[in-house]
Amino acid sequence: MGGAVRVRVPASTANLGPGFDALGLALELYDEVEVATAAAGLHVEVHGEGAGHVPTDQKNLVVRALLAACGQCGHRPAGLVLRCRNRIPHSRGLGSSAAAAVAGVLAGYALAGMEPAEAALQIAAGFDGHADNAAASLLGGLVISWKEETSFRATRLEPHPDLMPVLLVPEQTSATEATRGLLPAEVPHADAAFTAGRAALLVHALTADPRLLRVAMEDRLHQPYRRSAYPATGRLVDALRASGVPAAVSGAGPTVLALPVNGELPAHLPTAGFMQYRLAVARTGAIVERGTIDLWGPDVRTT
Repeated sequence: MGGAVRVRVPASTANLGPGFDALGLALELYDEVEVATAAAGLHVEVHGEGAGHVPTDQKNLVVRALLAACGQCGHRPAGLVLRCRNRIPHSRGLGSSAAAAVAGVLAGYALAGMEPAEAALQIAAGFDGHADNAAASLLGGLVISWKEETSFRATRLEPHPDLMPVLLVPEQTSATEATRGLLPAEVPHADAAFTAGRAALLVHALTADPRLLRVAMEDRLHQPYRRSAYPATGRLVDALRASGVPAAVSGAGPTVLALPVNGELPAHLPTAGFMQYRLAVARTGAIVERGTIDLWGPDVRTT
């Protein structure tokens, strides 16, 4: 085998309440992808989340993103061997698809012998159609993303050191396309103005004053319209907020993001069917290691 790389990519939680398709926060839960070039063919292994369900051919999202990045660099590997170790729950609102796209894009650049360019975000975000999750996985920390004409853009901010995210992940899955289909084409002007104000306040709360988080995470733009897709998630968000804990739906759901001041949740919440993940904020984004990989052994020998 020739050139080889390992990419380690953090999960992410997006929207954070009012920051619809704009705000993302990286989390310390990681997928790892090991890729080596080969003389010919394609071999893909998937371990952990999605094993047995994720495609292991050209339809695999890591492979698609990798080949897109290689194409951007004018490089075409003759063959590829991939091993994916997935820890990010799939279809739960924790950015698993964005993490896969980021892993593939960064692996593609590395195999081509090039450093990631601005196009890395364009390729990775293009698979989701918005950049909040992909930017968080790429850059780490808190990101604000937006689109200028056809280009995705993002900037990173340093989250407040006291943030202690708790993710409540149900067994139920949710497709982003389905929950996005529940959103109305128009919203009342008052709701748009309310949410815009909360989104601005949320940036301040996440970076400077977490005491404002409960108010700042209020939203009227998307969460009320999606409640029918996951009633238990809505009830849990309501119970958390009634107990004084800042909470919102994570991404398109059905996971719940809670940001308790002391990292502890109150007792007697309706958490049946939810697993708790206490995940620190990932202060750095995806990491690439170049070296020699024995894909049939446990480790990467970096150079």
